[in-house]
Amino acid sequence: MSVTVVIVDDHDVIRVGVRESLDPDIDVVGEARDVESAVAEVLEHRPEVVILDVHLPGGQGGGALDVLADLKGRVEGTRVLALSVSDAAEDVVSVIRAGARGYVTKSISGAELSDAVRRVASGDAVFSPRLAGFVLDAFGAAGGEVASADEDLDKLTAREQEVMRLIARGYTYREVGEKLFISIKTVETHVGKVLHKLQLTNRHELAHWAAQRRIV
Repeated sequence: MSVTVVIVDDHDVIRVGVRESLDPDIDVVGEARDVESAVAEVLEHRPEVVILDVHLPGGQGGGALDVLADLKGRVEGTRVLALSVSDAAEDVVSVIRAGARGYVTKSISGAELSDAVRRVASGDAVFSPRLAGFVLDAFGAAGGEVASADEDLDKLTAREQEVMRLIARGYTYREVGEKLFISIKTVETHVGKVLHKLQLTNRHELAHWAAQRRIV
């Protein structure tokens, strides 16, 4: 079946590679390289599927999470397939929680990606084989549906979640700032908000909290 898609990735060579690897019946109606242009392209073209890179520049620093948040409730019939080099559990779970319908890694073949696009367009949940277990473990659901949300995690913004995960992994404030391209002061502000919202007192309690939920 013919499917319309928008490809979102900040690397030109990746977008070209994805476009050329898709089957002829998959119609690429738009492309974008950052959060802002992704939202604009999707709202303009209303594709059936968005092939969305997880780590994008722009927005509030949440990458794909910002795109999903900005599009929530604004488009009907458009489903998101996350495409990433990352197969980390926290990336998979956070993107699916935010509303993506599938998650595949960039090691996927063109034929497999085309099949994933069609399946997502038809309403299926699609994951690279080793990633499905992360989703089932996190959500305890069948068929790729989210059984229940973590109310505490949902209190955090996309940026706060990103900072929280890095801090919980043991990164210093300086290292977090370098990875996210923000100042140490901004990192401190985010951490303070995270601790307040989660009613925790220090980063050690935060690491324990995150480990219990298997999101680090």
